[in-house]
Amino acid sequence: MTRADFQKLAEIRIDEAEILLNAKKYAGAYYLAGYAVECALKSCIAKQSRRFEYPDKQRWQECYTHNLAKLLALSGLEALLLANSAVKLNWSIVKDWNEQCRYDRLNRAEAEAIYEAITGSADGVLPWIKSHW
Repeated sequence: MTRADFQKLAEIRIDEAEILLNAKKYAGAYYLAGYAVECALKSCIAKQSRRFEYPDKQRWQECYTHNLAKLLALSGLEALLLANSAVKLNWSIVKDWNEQCRYDRLNRAEAEAIYEAITGSADGVLPWIKSHW
C-alpha cells in the first residue's frame, strides 16, 4: 500500500460512513468513520519513509495496528494535535475507536458524534490530518 492508497481509502471510508449514517446503519457508520482516520494516519506514517530506505523492522511492525492513539504517535503529529484545543476536543471523541467496534451495537448518537468529530469543519480530525498528509 502506498501513501496515496491510504489517502484514497480514507476518502472512500468516510464517504461510506456518511452513506450508512444517512441510511440509519449506525454501527457500520461508526466503524467506517474510525477506519477513515486509521487510513489517514497510516498515510502520514507512509510519508515518513524514503525511497529505497531499508525500514527499521520494529518501527514498521508497530505501524500494523488499528490503535488510533498509537498511530497518531507514530505519525509524528501527536504534539501538534495536542496543541490545537479544537482538534484535541474532537480527538477525545475519536481516539477510543477500535476495530472491535464492528461487533458492537452502536446507536445514532454515538455514530453522529464520531462522524461529526471526524469531519466537522476545519477542526475535524480528518481535515486536520489531511493538512499534514
